[in-house]
Amino acid sequence: MTSETESHLRQSGGMPKDRSEEIADEALSVLASNGIALDPALSVRELSAAEERVGVAFPPDLAALLRTALPVGERFPTWRDLDGPRLRDQLEQPVEGIVFDVLHNGFWHPGWSARPADTTEAEEIARSALALAPALVPIYGHRYLPLDPHAPGNPVLSVMQTDIIFYGANLAEYASNEFQHGWREPGPTTKLPFWDYFPLDY
Repeated sequence: MTSETESHLRQSGGMPKDRSEEIADEALSVLASNGIALDPALSVRELSAAEERVGVAFPPDLAALLRTALPVGERFPTWRDLDGPRLRDQLEQPVEGIVFDVLHNGFWHPGWSARPADTTEAEEIARSALALAPALVPIYGHRYLPLDPHAPGNPVLSVMQTDIIFYGANLAEYASNEFQHGWREPGPTTKLPFWDYFPLDY
């Protein structure tokens, strides 16, 4: 059965939505009801180009969202302008923020080798280690979705240097916390390699 046939059957009520589609639809419903502009969905080619820009396939719930509609606005990633400064800065910000704290605020991850006295060597070790950490994809401003594990329901993180907190147990809960008045305490979250080290308080 082709993906187009599956999509038609789901839309016509012939097949249940999978978890990725449920999360995507709930998140988009929150965005639309709170005045967030939604452009037409990314095409297959555009989605593939966006994933190539990041270097990793998007989790299925984020891919499902972008195949349905593209949230746009001042702080959303510009998935149709892959070389633009906003997307470049959002993709670089997590690593650059942590490296800044390594160089200026004494941060050193306990899983790394012993910290050298030389700051240039310390930066090289940090950057090499961060290159191996699960990548983060920008969602909005400094909110990010981990790309590992490659499964629906990864939590959304707010990342400001090494001040990293949960902002929702999944994309839908995040959208509610970010754009609706009130706060839902994030529910149980997926374990995250590397990122679980940080004090991910709610």
